Amino acid sequence: MPSLFASYLRVYEPLAAFDRSRQLFWRRYVQEGRAVAPLEGPGRQRTAVLEALGASWTRLPDLPDEAYILEGDDTLLVCPWNLKVRVAEAALTARDGVPAVIADAFVPPALAGQARSVVDDWRSGARVLERGLPRLHEQVSTWGVPLRWFVFVQLSERELTLGPSRRVLRYRTEMFRARQRAQRAYTVLDRALGQAPITMAVAETARWLEEFHDNSTVELDYGGLVDLLSDEQLSADDSPALVSSGLSAVEAGRGETATDAYERLVERWRAIQLLERCN
Repeated sequence: MPSLFASYLRVYEPLAAFDRSRQLFWRRYVQEGRAVAPLEGPGRQRTAVLEALGASWTRLPDLPDEAYILEGDDTLLVCPWNLKVRVAEAALTARDGVPAVIADAFVPPALAGQARSVVDDWRSGARVLERGLPRLHEQVSTWGVPLRWFVFVQLSERELTLGPSRRVLRYRTEMFRARQRAQRAYTVLDRALGQAPITMAVAETARWLEEFHDNSTVELDYGGLVDLLSDEQLSADDSPALVSSGLSAVEAGRGETATDAYERLVERWRAIQLLERCN
């Protein structure tokens, strides 16, 4: 299956972030060669969900316990998929603000009830008491990259691969750097704009990062968006640098410079978003 036209913000945690049973599971998972590459993951996830749901969509099925893995010389970092919880949350979100008749047609009440039970169990009860706050390690955005995500990375952290069979653009950074950048961005935006939507969006994602182990790695992956951009566009993309310079301009009171950086970013990513209407 082709890649989704989506980008991803992921957190890879060290084994120390998991309880002993999960540490053993993920070690065995890697030793058995089961880890999935991020390039293949989105397609694998869609296939697994659709096959498990079946044609009737009457139950929330069991889904494979998979993860993306980063291996270093003496480290193993894990980004679990948490597919069952993500499908449950998606099912409930699909019903929000929709007339009951339409909601029941797309997400039957039986499936919605099971989804609510899964989400409630995930966010409360014995699981939280035993293991602490549960974490979803991946955020997904279709047809673009949320501008707030660029706050957490720098252009120098870019990894770009352009080849006939593999095209990748991603950024990886240490958790402490991502948190420092998030705090700086929030402080600058709050002083200049107050509790504006962009300020709150940065704060929300920063709170998400706080849920993870201090020695985690943060990854911003352009995912399937690379199929919508030419090699020249990918090579020239400097979105993190534009965000950084825009924040510096806001901090220094240079309104025109900040506005110029923001408008360039919006124009760049609006061109990608408009492709959704043509699809």
